[in-house]
Amino acid sequence: MNRLAGVTSPYLLQHADNPVDWWPWGPEAFEEAKRRDVPVLLSVGYSACHWCHVMAHESFEDDDTAAYLNAHFVPVKVDREERPDVDAVYMEAVQAATGHGGWPMTVFLTPDAEPFYFGTYFPPEPRHGSPSFQQVLEGVATAWTDRREEVAEVAGRIVADLAGRSLVHGGDGVPGESEVAQALLGLTREYDEQHGGFGGAPKFPPAMAVEFLLRHYARTGAEGALQMAADTCAAMARGGIYDQLGGGFARYSVDREWIVPHFEKMLYDNALLCRVYAHLWRATGSDEARRIALETADFMVRELRTAEGGFASALDADSEDAEGRHVEGAFYVWTPEQLREVLGEGDAAFAAAYFGVTEDGTFEEGASVLRLPGDTGPVDAARVAGVRARLLAARYERPHPGRDDKVVAAWNGLAIAALAETGAYFDRPDLVERATEAADLLVRVHLGEVARLTRTSKDGRAGDNAGVLEDYGDVAEGFLALAAVTGEGAWLEFAGFLLDIVLEQFTGEGGQLYDTAHDAEQLIRRPQDPTDSATPSGWTAAAGALLSYAAYTGSEAHRTAAEGALGVVKALGPRVPRFVGWGLAVAEALLDGPREVAVAGPVGGELHRTALLGRAPGAVVAAGEGPGAGAEFPLLVDRPLVDGEPTAYVCRHFVCDAPTTDAGELAGKLGG
Repeated sequence: MNRLAGVTSPYLLQHADNPVDWWPWGPEAFEEAKRRDVPVLLSVGYSACHWCHVMAHESFEDDDTAAYLNAHFVPVKVDREERPDVDAVYMEAVQAATGHGGWPMTVFLTPDAEPFYFGTYFPPEPRHGSPSFQQVLEGVATAWTDRREEVAEVAGRIVADLAGRSLVHGGDGVPGESEVAQALLGLTREYDEQHGGFGGAPKFPPAMAVEFLLRHYARTGAEGALQMAADTCAAMARGGIYDQLGGGFARYSVDREWIVPHFEKMLYDNALLCRVYAHLWRATGSDEARRIALETADFMVRELRTAEGGFASALDADSEDAEGRHVEGAFYVWTPEQLREVLGEGDAAFAAAYFGVTEDGTFEEGASVLRLPGDTGPVDAARVAGVRARLLAARYERPHPGRDDKVVAAWNGLAIAALAETGAYFDRPDLVERATEAADLLVRVHLGEVARLTRTSKDGRAGDNAGVLEDYGDVAEGFLALAAVTGEGAWLEFAGFLLDIVLEQFTGEGGQLYDTAHDAEQLIRRPQDPTDSATPSGWTAAAGALLSYAAYTGSEAHRTAAEGALGVVKALGPRVPRFVGWGLAVAEALLDGPREVAVAGPVGGELHRTALLGRAPGAVVAAGEGPGAGAEFPLLVDRPLVDGEPTAYVCRHFVCDAPTTDAGELAGKLGG
């Protein structure tokens, strides 16, 4: 066992038995490098990363490679999901130096943590123009010994370049109609009309861009925006990126047609997509959108929920196949012969046609990814359900992919929002209960007694790493959604507590936000990234939560901070709309108000449900009755019943409509 034994990260624990003498990230590792006068090898990955596993097996489990590595370097292993700040800083350097990035990320550092040589995956033998990992190690060790001044010059130049990069801020003002229209035009240009989604292969599920499109449609009635959103969701739901048996989405599709996924399943993707499909149903009433939202919610609860009530980070792409090999996608793919073994000839032929399983296969070695190619004509729904159930039961007997059991605060915040809203929309109180239990875990374990968010926990034990901006923004977003659904003002109070820390610890001049707190560990550069990638950036997540909290409470400080943060969306939205989708969704809420809905009446009653189903972008909902309701939600202060009946009040831009006791009238006020 090396120094990774006893850590909370499942990814690091996967390397605890390596012959490599790994150190976790920390000052001790760099002090050791200074003492020995050797460079640091920084290796960054995550547990569901396929090529991270490959490089580990090929190189880090090899005794000869490990012996050379231990003799000439201090090796440091980082879980990017535990330390997104470390990952972001050095990934920026890798991308600047090489023009691309990815994981595993391999960076060589001086003992002062300054990077001087970069890469991602290195093979055990020279391959496709790439040197072997051993050649890289030997080359770096030689340069460190024989050309130290050159190494120092390179490292100094890189650090200076990173430090000199200034964020292009939006300047004064918030995104308006012009910027939003330009962003919509940009998305239209990149839209794949044949297959849905944006851009080419690999194609990632564009949950945040779809959220923007749905909000834009709700506010303006732009049918083209709704069509792009609906067609993209339909294509993903029928593709191989969606698990047609067990529900839930894979990380991305390797092709533009959504046929073959990269099979890892991440909590954040499924939380974001669950919420998007629920919102699509809210906008259109689509039965398919309802089914996908519920199946994805059930997948998260069934496969990712931990014993403590939180949600695990991911399921691996790899698992054992029938020959005992650890390969990608083995758990999910089928051959015609495997269908026949489970279903018999008749149902196997039916299943092959229905799910697009071919003799040649759509994946590897004659296997196919299940999808719905849509050319089978009318089908017997009962027969489909029976076939699906039998295949799912048979698949359950296969070796399962590994699960990364750590609970990441930010991603649990996304899951809380998705489960709370999906449960409320579709009369599934069990999903609201699961959301509440996850929120309780975050308060009990991740906040604990320190009154600051911890990034991760495992088995009910908080990790050692401080929460970053996305943790505060996404958890606040989850708490606000839970407050709207449950009518429990404590969640609004917790969200306010987190957002006050954002104002105090993460906010710079001119509305800028930083990914790490003012008092966080100082890296070679303080990370700051407003672009949305796989998840909302901390910047845009915080902006959205700040805006909602201000609508709930009337806090001018939070509204001002939200508007200041949205300046960057004004700058980036027209230029790179795919990469600031959540920021654009928040901008739509700002343009609409957002509307403030106070329901003086029972939680779960007709008016409350109508308010939750309103499509107005970013509308906030407070419900409660009795003299204590105003203490729970400021929106409910001085909101009396009308003629003794439950009553709804809708306000925006400091103007309130006449109160109504009629659900149909309320729906009209919130229809966009």
